Amino acid sequence: MSAEATNPEAAPTDVTVRRRGRARIDLRRLGRAALLNATAGPAPRDRLPDAISHVAEAHRAHHPEADLTVLGRAYALAESSHRGQFRKSGEPYITHPLAVTLILAELGAETTTLTASLLHDTVEDTEVTLDQVRREFGDEVAYLVDGVTKVEKIDYGAAAEPETFRKMLVATGSDVRVMSIKLADRLHNMRTLGVMRPEKQARIAKVTRDVLIPLAERLGVQALKTELEDLVFAILHPEEYETTRALVADHPGAAEELGAVAEQVTAVLREAGIGAEVLVRPRHFVSVHRVRLKRGELRGCDFGRLLVLVAEDADCYGVLGELHTCFTPVISEFKDFIAAPKFNLYQSLHTAIAAPDGAVAEVLIRTHRMHKVAEAGVVALGNPHVGQEPDGPLQGPEDGERVDPTRPGWLSRLLDWQQSAPDPDTFWTSLRADLAEDDEITVFHADGSAPGTISLPAGASCVDAAYAQHGEAAHACLGARVNGRLAPLSTVLGDGDTVQLLLAQDTASGPSPEWLDHARTPAARIAITDWLRAHPESAAPPAPTDPRPQPSVPADRRSGAELHADLDGEPPAAVRPAGCCTPVPPDEITGFRVRGGSVTVHRARCSAVDTMRGLGREPVTVRWGDTARGRVTLVAESFGRPGLLADLTEAIATFGAAVVSANVEPPTEQRVRHTYTLQLPDAAGLAALMKAMRDVPGVYDVSRARHSRGLG
Repeated sequence: MSAEATNPEAAPTDVTVRRRGRARIDLRRLGRAALLNATAGPAPRDRLPDAISHVAEAHRAHHPEADLTVLGRAYALAESSHRGQFRKSGEPYITHPLAVTLILAELGAETTTLTASLLHDTVEDTEVTLDQVRREFGDEVAYLVDGVTKVEKIDYGAAAEPETFRKMLVATGSDVRVMSIKLADRLHNMRTLGVMRPEKQARIAKVTRDVLIPLAERLGVQALKTELEDLVFAILHPEEYETTRALVADHPGAAEELGAVAEQVTAVLREAGIGAEVLVRPRHFVSVHRVRLKRGELRGCDFGRLLVLVAEDADCYGVLGELHTCFTPVISEFKDFIAAPKFNLYQSLHTAIAAPDGAVAEVLIRTHRMHKVAEAGVVALGNPHVGQEPDGPLQGPEDGERVDPTRPGWLSRLLDWQQSAPDPDTFWTSLRADLAEDDEITVFHADGSAPGTISLPAGASCVDAAYAQHGEAAHACLGARVNGRLAPLSTVLGDGDTVQLLLAQDTASGPSPEWLDHARTPAARIAITDWLRAHPESAAPPAPTDPRPQPSVPADRRSGAELHADLDGEPPAAVRPAGCCTPVPPDEITGFRVRGGSVTVHRARCSAVDTMRGLGREPVTVRWGDTARGRVTLVAESFGRPGLLADLTEAIATFGAAVVSANVEPPTEQRVRHTYTLQLPDAAGLAALMKAMRDVPGVYDVSRARHSRGLG
C-alpha cells in the first residue's frame, strides 16, 4: 500500500521498476467465499480456507517463512463465531476482520498481529471469551484482542468512547500493535461508511480526523494516514473534495510530465553509477488540496513527487549530490530527515529540482528499508517485546528489551498525563489538544552531572519542561536557565535546547494563573489547573473596597502591612503602598490622594514625593498599623554565574520571605539584574535580608526598587 495512495482513477506510474501495488480486494467476493467456506465445511488440515488466501499471499510476500497454520485456526474461530452476523452494507460480518487483516498483511505485519486482527471483534460481538482466546492462541494474542475491545456502553454511558480510547492508549503503551489493529479497523470502517446516516458519518469522520489520523502520523503509518485523510476530506469537506477531484481529473498528463523528469533523473544516476529506482508518486487528494492553497494555480509536476530508492544511506547523499549538480536545486525545499529523523521514525531526504523546461519537481530520497518504515511505521517493527524476526526490517536487541522508539516520547507523555485526568471530558479534550500538535522537539535537562532528555511538542515552554521533568514538584519552579542563560518560565524552547529548572525550597508555593498562558502540554495544564482549583485564593482578584464610611481604610491586603490615612473628616479612601518604592514598616512614609479618591503611600525619600509636591498635590498624613508584615521589591545587581538564581532564592527563603514575583533581565556585559517582589513575615528583618543577599557570591549590590509606576 502506497504511503501516498491516491484515488483509483489516478494510479502511480513506475518508471524503472515494476508496480508493487495490489488492486483493492472485492469485499463482496470475499463475503461470498466466506459463506461458501462455511457451507462446505472446514478446510482440509493441509491447506488454508480459500477466504483467507489473499491474506496468506500478502503475508508471505513480507514473511516467506511464516507459519500460516495459526491464521487458519484464527479464521475458523472468527468465521464460526460471526456466522449469521451481517454488516449494514449487507456483507457477512466476517468480511470486516478479513479486510482489516489484509490491510495489515499488506503493510508487513507479523503473524501474531494478523491472528489478533482476525479475532479483534470476537470478544466484543460474539460469545467468544478472552480466556478462550488466551487458551487457544496465547497471552500475546489475547492482550491485543483485549486492547482493541471497546468498553461496555452500559457501564460507561456517554463516556464509553473516550474511555475506550483511554484503554487502547494504555494498552498501546505496552504494545504498539494494539493501535496498529485499531487504525486498520478504522480505515476499513471509513471505506464502507457510505451506508451510515450522514450525521453519523460526520461524527465518525471528526473523531478520525482529531484522534486516529494524528495517531497514525505519530506511529509513522503513512499508508493508513493518507487514505484516512482522503476519506475524512470527502465527508467533512465535500465541496473542496469534489473541486480537488475535478482538478486531478483535468490534468491527466501530470504523470507523464513527472515521468519525463524521472527519466532524466534515471539517466543522471545511471551515468553516475548509482543503482537506484525512480518512481512517480501522485499526491493524495488532501495533499493536492494543501499544495493548491499554498501555490495557487498548479502545474503538472505539482500533482506528484519523485521517489528515489537506493540500497545504502550513503547512496542517498550521493543521489542528492548528483541532482543538485545536474539540475537547479530549490534550496528552500531541502530537508534532511536522515541525519535528524522525525519522532515517528520517518527518514528521507527532501529536495526539489528545476528541469530544463522550468518544471519544478519535488524529490524524496530514501533506502528500501527507510521506505518500508515510512510506509508502515511501527507495523514494520513487528513484536516490540523480543528481537525482530529474521526477515524483519529492524533488528532488535538480544536481551529481549522492547523495540519501541515511540515509547520514550509522545506516548510516554500521554500515558503520564492521562492518569491525572480521571474525568472523561477532560481526558477527551486534552487528548485532542495534545494530538493537534504537529511536531515534537527534544530538549536536554542538566541537574548537576546527570543530563537527560525531555520530549515535548513544538512550541512548548519552560513551564512544560518543568512539569515533564518534575511532575507536581514543578509548582515550586521559580525560573530556568536555557542554554546557560537565565530565562523566564514563559520562554518557548527550541529543538536541542538545554534547560536547567530552578525550584524553590518552599514546597508550599504554587503556580501563578499566568502559567496557563504558557503551558502547551496537557500534563502541565492539568497540574496547574488542579492546584489553582485547590487553592482558589491564589487566583482570586483582590476584594473590592468597602464604600461605606470608615475612620480609616486598610491598605491593599496583598501588601500584608496595614496602612491608615487621616483625612480630617473627608470621605475615606483605599490606602495602598506605591509600587515605585514599596514601603514597609518602619519606613518613614507620606501619602497623596490620586484618581478615584484613593491614597498612595510612598517612602518619604521616594523621588515621586518631590514630583507630587511639584504638581501641587497636598500630602496626606498616613501611618502604619499594628502588623509588622509587608511587601517589598528588591533589586539585586550581580555578575552572571551558574547557580546564582538558586543561591539568591535560597537566601530569601532562609528569612522566611515568600517570592511573589521574580524577573531576571537578559545579561549585559556578564552582569545580571534580578528583581524580586517579596512578602516579608517581619519588615524589621528587611535590612538583614538585604545583607544576606549581598553576601551571595557574585552579588555586588541589593537595593530597594526605585522605578516609576506612574503618579496616579
